[in-house]
Amino acid sequence: MTRTRKRRLLIVVLILVGMSLATAVAITAMNQNVMFFVSPTDVAEQELSPERRFRLGGLVADGTVVRAPGSLDVEFQVTDGRHNVPVTYSGILPDLFREGQGVIAHGYLRDGRFEADEVLARHDETYTPPEVLRALEEAGHPGPDTNP
Repeated sequence: MTRTRKRRLLIVVLILVGMSLATAVAITAMNQNVMFFVSPTDVAEQELSPERRFRLGGLVADGTVVRAPGSLDVEFQVTDGRHNVPVTYSGILPDLFREGQGVIAHGYLRDGRFEADEVLARHDETYTPPEVLRALEEAGHPGPDTNP
């Protein structure tokens, strides 16, 4: 093998190793940022780590919204018809947030309580996120008639 061919082979090998490392770093970063959807029934049936961030979805249970006077703190429960999960949140809630409304909360489960750092409400009368709709149907809770 000539000197030029050895140099070309070394360059090709270095490029392949570099691309492999970049791909591995990208895949690792994406896996760390993936947030899983969990229903209240899943929370009751699984042992979830307090360090694991996930999305809790379902309906705001009737009669459970309690707002702290003079602050933005609110407590409520999310239900899928079978189980309820207590949620605490400090911040401004979406305009469409109310009891019986579909909701997705992002955060952590600590000491049996879901500590949300973001709360999203469904944005119109007919839309429910597919994961929430599936969890509600599995729990035997009636869902909306239409879902795009």
